[in-house]
Amino acid sequence: MSDIRSKTRTQFNKLQKRLRHNVGDAIADYHMIEDGDKVMVCLSGGKDSFTLLDILMNLQKTAPVRFEIIAVNLDQKQPGFPEHVLPEYLESIGVPYHIIERDTYSVVKRVIPEGATTCGLCSRLRRGILYGFAEEHGVTKIALGHHRDDLLETFFLNIFYGGKLKAMPPKLLSDDRKNIVIRPLAYCREKDIERFSAFKNFPIIPCNLCGSQENLQRKAMKQMLRGWDKQFPGRLETIFTSLQNVAPSQLADAKLFDFVGLQRSDGADDAPPPIRVEQPLVFDRAFAKARTAVILGTAE
Repeated sequence: MSDIRSKTRTQFNKLQKRLRHNVGDAIADYHMIEDGDKVMVCLSGGKDSFTLLDILMNLQKTAPVRFEIIAVNLDQKQPGFPEHVLPEYLESIGVPYHIIERDTYSVVKRVIPEGATTCGLCSRLRRGILYGFAEEHGVTKIALGHHRDDLLETFFLNIFYGGKLKAMPPKLLSDDRKNIVIRPLAYCREKDIERFSAFKNFPIIPCNLCGSQENLQRKAMKQMLRGWDKQFPGRLETIFTSLQNVAPSQLADAKLFDFVGLQRSDGADDAPPPIRVEQPLVFDRAFAKARTAVILGTAE
């Protein structure tokens, strides 16, 4: 029995270390958290936001930069929502928190036809309320729990159904330029988060209390990606790397690259264009990991 416990503890330590390093690398790469920031962690009660809060609180203890954390949950008054779960958990770990109560459930049910997916309107209403809270309470960064798989699913959703090369950015300035949204789990795999959540035994609240039908398009993307990950190990990592290595001149968007203005050079006196040497991503990652040790104190 002791051997099993020791093996389990070793597995957990490796998993936690990998997640911490992934989060630290994402924060360093995109300069997500700065000294003096007040970070609002949006807590839904799902595995992703619980994991995000846990890791950020862990990093906060060792980081040379000082930043505040406040956990915020939006109680949207879905029938059967266990109102006691999050306050009890947040008080037990000693993090400042706030529960916002807004009856968006009734609004969504009144506007969306019965049986249709309510997630789109629900998320827009939730985003507006959270943005407003952040402005009122001096929040400088809004941290969301989207992970690498979410980014990839959104990327393919936009390709297949929206006709756009677009995903979820790890860092985003809101349209009104008043809020900065960060996604520190951007480099984390969902399967790692699932295992971490199971190890930690978070008090998960299901995201089906509203009775909305599942987003079938996103479900199809998730199944496709999981199939690729199983059949072709490493493919998802390669696809995600491509999101960080975009070459506009090799695509077809005239708004991003001046195809019309391209001209060949005839004269010998014309200076050749400068050669741009791009470092392979592996060097960028190595630099980011070394820098993370200084910025967030995650080095061994």
